[in-house]
Amino acid sequence: MTKRAGSADLPLHGGRVPAWLGQRMTRLGALITEAIVQHYGRDEFLRRMASPFWFQSFGAVMGMDWHSSGITTSVIGALKRGLAPMAGELGLHVCGGRGQHSRRTPEELLAIGHRVGFDGEAMARTSRLVAKVDSAAVQDGFSLYLHGFIVADDGKWVVVQQGMSDARRQARRYHWMSEGMPGFLDSPHAAIEGRGQGEIVNLADRRAERSRSGQLDLLAGLGPDRIVRELAAVTRGDACPIAQPLLPHLVMPDHHDVREKDVNMRRLHGALAAAADRGPQDFEDLLLTPGVGARTVEALALVAEVVHGAPCRFSDPARFSLAHGGKDRHPFPVPLKVYDETIRVMKSAVRKGRLGRDEELDALKRLDDQARLMERYVTGPDLKEIIAGEFRRSPDHGGRSVFGWEADLQAVERAALRTEREPPA
Repeated sequence: MTKRAGSADLPLHGGRVPAWLGQRMTRLGALITEAIVQHYGRDEFLRRMASPFWFQSFGAVMGMDWHSSGITTSVIGALKRGLAPMAGELGLHVCGGRGQHSRRTPEELLAIGHRVGFDGEAMARTSRLVAKVDSAAVQDGFSLYLHGFIVADDGKWVVVQQGMSDARRQARRYHWMSEGMPGFLDSPHAAIEGRGQGEIVNLADRRAERSRSGQLDLLAGLGPDRIVRELAAVTRGDACPIAQPLLPHLVMPDHHDVREKDVNMRRLHGALAAAADRGPQDFEDLLLTPGVGARTVEALALVAEVVHGAPCRFSDPARFSLAHGGKDRHPFPVPLKVYDETIRVMKSAVRKGRLGRDEELDALKRLDDQARLMERYVTGPDLKEIIAGEFRRSPDHGGRSVFGWEADLQAVERAALRTEREPPA
């Protein structure tokens, strides 16, 4: 059973993930994955990976650019590195990637199948078919350049792949999952993520069966006269266009800064209030770094939602960038001290959870539960005020971006401001 789960349209960004962020994304991504598997099982993790909204939120909470195409590459890469050492324990394997790594997916699946026992040949064929559907059967102007294949020991899988349009400066991400659909040519997509840009030719839709059959008839030697008649009918408008199925579809804006319209402020205020309320009760013994602990609980509230939140709660992926900022300084520089403490708490909780000691994982669940209760009635500062506060405290939190350490950047800005104010000699 195969199904395309959804899609996303994203601004096309260049550049690379710096090593200092990539290493942390690897650790946090693996810990969040393990927490989900411990609480809800492997199947639930695969379902979440098939959701374009959850996937974008997952990347944003890890400090990647909250709206860009780079989230896809960085999340797949982080999971491939982070889950490899735990493949035997979790029964999850990440194959493929960008460019040449995508072309190695079939051989990776063959090797894993031989090792764990599923049909690697069939899985490799599935990988090729999924790529062909999104590159040939769906003609939407985006050329595939990334193919990530996440497979479990029992043969269930999710595919996340992405295409780009240089002319439009956009990327489109496609999500597939191995349940809920009878075949590759019967509306297989669980989602296609991207901005609407005119009609799309989707020969993989179940409603395109007549079109596929008609094309085969034309190719079977019915002659040029039949082709001319069919073309004339289309030109006159006699033929009906095929409507697209209503799949989950995420469209991220072009602007780099996080704006209040991008965030569900009620949910954000609930998370901040829950951190203030539950933090002193549940995390006093866990958070020992002076001056950083309370801020880390705020980040943990958003991480906890990524672990426990229902699908409807990820309609505003930008909100999750308020956990650990972004590498491009939007919404604010990555607070490395906070990030490292988040990793430390999650690592402790997951390790103890393996041994059946769930008190720390339960504390994270209570934090998420409290956020949902408090968002019904709490209020708080507007988004600009929250972000301004993060910038003010950024040097104390070890703020860093691709432009450098925030302490150094702010020192240069203050020096420049003093120079402007000094009277000429």
